[in-house]
Amino acid sequence: MIQNSSDNWYTLKKISFDRIKKDGSVTRENREAYDRGNGATILLYNPQDKSVILTRQFRMPTYINGNDSGMLIESCAGLLDKDNPEDCIKRETEEETGYKVSSVEKVFEAYMSPGSVTEILYFFYCCIFQGNESE
Repeated sequence: MIQNSSDNWYTLKKISFDRIKKDGSVTRENREAYDRGNGATILLYNPQDKSVILTRQFRMPTYINGNDSGMLIESCAGLLDKDNPEDCIKRETEEETGYKVSSVEKVFEAYMSPGSVTEILYFFYCCIFQGNESE
């Protein structure tokens, strides 16, 4: 059952603002945006096996949009939860994959769906070597 509700996981913000158009006129705009906090993700690479380490997780939005199982294969990721992006992704890497990484490299950051979601996602990279430790 799908309900129109926004108080369980994310905060739905309804915003009214004035926007100046190219011709100089001002128009009143009304929009909605989901505020879910910012996140981080990492590509874990094993150079010995020439492979990447991914996770498999259930994602409700994909389920309601036609993915029969709701399962996705994806890179390790998580919400910052008041951590800085680097500490977040180190924590999430250990929680989701069992690998304890000490050194990660930030590649870039981006708004993932700026038309409707406030989230900035920080992208990291790390090589995994034998012994479950990073470079």
